[in-house]
Amino acid sequence: MEELIRIQNLNKSYGKKKVLKNINLSLTSGKIIGLLGPNGSGKTTLIKILNGLLKDYQGEILIDQQPLGVHSKSIISYLPDEPYFENWMTTTDALNLFKDLYQDFDSGKAISLMERMNIEKNVKIKELSKGMKEKFQLALVMSRKAKIYILDEPIGGVDPAARDFILDVILKNYAEDAVVLISTHLIADIEKIFDEIIFLKNGEVVLHEDSEELRTKRQTSIDEIFREEFKC
Repeated sequence: MEELIRIQNLNKSYGKKKVLKNINLSLTSGKIIGLLGPNGSGKTTLIKILNGLLKDYQGEILIDQQPLGVHSKSIISYLPDEPYFENWMTTTDALNLFKDLYQDFDSGKAISLMERMNIEKNVKIKELSKGMKEKFQLALVMSRKAKIYILDEPIGGVDPAARDFILDVILKNYAEDAVVLISTHLIADIEKIFDEIIFLKNGEVVLHEDSEELRTKRQTSIDEIFREEFKC
């Protein structure tokens, strides 16, 4: 297994409020990892830092053995938790944009996934429902042959019937030598695909373990462990 993400002594503050506190993580290839924590735990801040969207932090981050920069952007396929295409764009415009931006983008795979999702070409993105927009963006993100996939709430805006389909898309379309980092609140719906889980609490890593070993040790589901760890 290859170490694809190394985070050492990462700290991030907004003014006097410290949102990430001495984060240390090593994430290796061939795994799907759940990044779990309540609202305000620092998950989105961490994800934005890994994607180069936040730069004012302390600590060291290596992506594929290199500092954040051009190389990390080229090997990370990122699904944000909100729609990011302009409303005037069509699905074909978005396909062409990904083709222009990313050398590892497989437009044939994207079109195939769109057909499975009943999303047509040349449809205005603003005409898609929230759930369809999220599925469309996931189709694009998972059609890259990236080394790292970072998915922020990939099943948050879709109905329960569509969640298994989306998990199937994730499982069948990431490269086996990649790492997939998934942030979600819907743990019960998605925990079955996690190889490892990370719990963030008040900006700190309070747990990072193999998911099956954790279930065996605690004799319950990841969802129940999460509820116990973060109960009010």
